[in-house]
Amino acid sequence: MTQKITIIGGGLAGSLAAIYMAKRGFEVNLFERRPDMRKTNMYQGRSINLALSTRGLHALEKIGLDNEILADAIPMPGRMMHSKTGELSYHPYGKNGQAINSVSRGRLNQKLIELADEFVNISLHFNSKCLDVDLEKTTATFELEDGTHKTVFCDRILGTDGAFAATRGRLQITDRFNYSQQYLHVGYKELTIPAGEKSTFLMEKNALHIWPRGSFMMIALPNPTGDFTCTLFFPYELFDKLKTDEEILTFFNQEFADAVPMMPTLLKDFKQNPVGNLVTIKCYPWVKEDKIAMMGDAAHAIVPFYGQGMNCSFEDVVVFDNMIEKYGNDWNKIFDEYQKERKPNADAIADLAVQNYYEMADKVGDKHFLHKKHIEHELTELYPDKFKSQYELTTFSLTGYKYALDQGKKNDSLLERIIAEGCDEKIKDVSYMEPLWNMLK
Repeated sequence: MTQKITIIGGGLAGSLAAIYMAKRGFEVNLFERRPDMRKTNMYQGRSINLALSTRGLHALEKIGLDNEILADAIPMPGRMMHSKTGELSYHPYGKNGQAINSVSRGRLNQKLIELADEFVNISLHFNSKCLDVDLEKTTATFELEDGTHKTVFCDRILGTDGAFAATRGRLQITDRFNYSQQYLHVGYKELTIPAGEKSTFLMEKNALHIWPRGSFMMIALPNPTGDFTCTLFFPYELFDKLKTDEEILTFFNQEFADAVPMMPTLLKDFKQNPVGNLVTIKCYPWVKEDKIAMMGDAAHAIVPFYGQGMNCSFEDVVVFDNMIEKYGNDWNKIFDEYQKERKPNADAIADLAVQNYYEMADKVGDKHFLHKKHIEHELTELYPDKFKSQYELTTFSLTGYKYALDQGKKNDSLLERIIAEGCDEKIKDVSYMEPLWNMLK
């Protein structure tokens, strides 16, 4: 008899999970509280850019969607730093040929929903708000668009319903469930740099632009239509102080003078667009017996500063699918091994993401930090088999996030020693480097 899987949450992780489960032959019901994104702009007011990299591409490749998504993506092999006085400096993310890809969140989600709709064993349900999950009976109750309630029976439930998940809310009242949430001290506001004439880009197209200012920053990611989506990350108390047109313009002219001439809708965007919050959520366990498992933000919401939120969520789905391949119909084993594999890695990328905020906002303007980054890049080029940067391990490999976090600390000790010894030029000398590699073990 075909097993029935209910997936709660039709965002990126949920729609991907539905396709993976359908390919396994399960009967899948996918419920999303928002309207059908193919008919409405469900992402209005939210960041429309995502940084798609190796982990996410690996997940899409397994369902044959990688090339189609990359066709409209904009590769960003490095970041462009904008100083207060307008000077530009470019820093590559990795080796030649390595790049993160700016993609549309809405288009990616729509493509996943379209693909899911092609499977006869997937049923899509929109405007369906999850009200409750019964862990004993393995049922989920939804409020439909007309206000009526519907209870769905199934064999398993997958919770992919985001940072404030109803599924996690139900698990939080079970015995010995650990939960924490931590808000970053900055919020964010979306702004825009429109395209120039004939959809031309007003800044370097193939770069993630950053205006680092210590306690705050602005970033901009390119869109295929020639415009840039800008995000100002700013302490809440300072948002509260910028009220009048004069205050807003004075601030931007002082801090982002080179960007202001490219932002004709700055005042409108700043006053109308809401301030968003940035939260890190950690919890455990992610599963309950063989009844329910959480994936994506429902299990591990992270801040966006490593560009790994979607990539990490997609990797959850891949690992879960691998466990089904490995353990067959032993669902207790599948669920438990999945969470044991993913929990340490999710915690690691959550910590890396917060760490990267301070790097992007502050350290990228620090001469010692930039010196260290230069040596790091040289080592990755000179010794690709011996040295991989933390960023490369995180973004351009399928290595566990926990390993990347730990290896990054060892890398930092090595780089600091080279700088302390004043041996920048000696790194090309194999005999000098040979004994130093032991620091990475």
